[in-house]
Amino acid sequence: DFSDPWKPREAVILIHAAMGSSRRLYKWVPILSREFCVVRPDMRGHGETQIPGPDQLSLERLTQDVIELADHLGLKRFHVAGSSAGAIVAMRTTLDYPDRILTLANFASTPGLKNSLIDMDKWVRHIRTAGMRGFLQETIEERFPNVADKGFLEWFIDESARTDPNLFARFGPMMKAVDFTDRLHEIKCPMLNVVPGHDPLGAPGQYEVYKEHVPHCEFIVYEGLPHNITDAVPERCAEDYLRFLLAQRRAA
Repeated sequence: DFSDPWKPREAVILIHAAMGSSRRLYKWVPILSREFCVVRPDMRGHGETQIPGPDQLSLERLTQDVIELADHLGLKRFHVAGSSAGAIVAMRTTLDYPDRILTLANFASTPGLKNSLIDMDKWVRHIRTAGMRGFLQETIEERFPNVADKGFLEWFIDESARTDPNLFARFGPMMKAVDFTDRLHEIKCPMLNVVPGHDPLGAPGQYEVYKEHVPHCEFIVYEGLPHNITDAVPERCAEDYLRFLLAQRRAA
């Protein structure tokens, strides 16, 4: 938080994607933190958190984690943003606790993975056979085609390979069962949607449903980019998010 201390404190909670941790959003912090307190939790079972027990991992529980963290930090209302599966958690938080959310931002996420083109059973089998690192190494070109910085690719694999395969075998299918399409009209706060223009994981038309159902929706397409936009072009994502946040602040 490098915002002016004499001004009202506004916070954004950033929720990372699956197979990762809060560290994957590190490039966002310098761009956002001059204007907002930036909070980056590790989702349950990811990063520095413990592996949850059999009855301690659900979308409802992940949503409660966000609210309990906000309570711990004394945040009565806050902005929330998520990347991919993290955006599904952010959406569920907004739907279940609308009075707590100032704005919602979604990066590279459909309203749930139920209608996506992901074969989650195949992913889980692949990870169990090749290991998390092997799975990531074999699919890295799909995530970041034409990326010249090999150091970044190695760092991404190292960071994401920390995810426990057994945890993902529970987390992935849970997300695959989600579809919020019928509830999108309940989102009344301003919403930003930043989506990849060339996403092999998204079914045709799945991103456009936000424009149809969310009353206050801004929609941005990153043409030519695949799914992992928050890692591939983090500064661009954060700058678009900051512009959106500042516009909402001025309109308030």
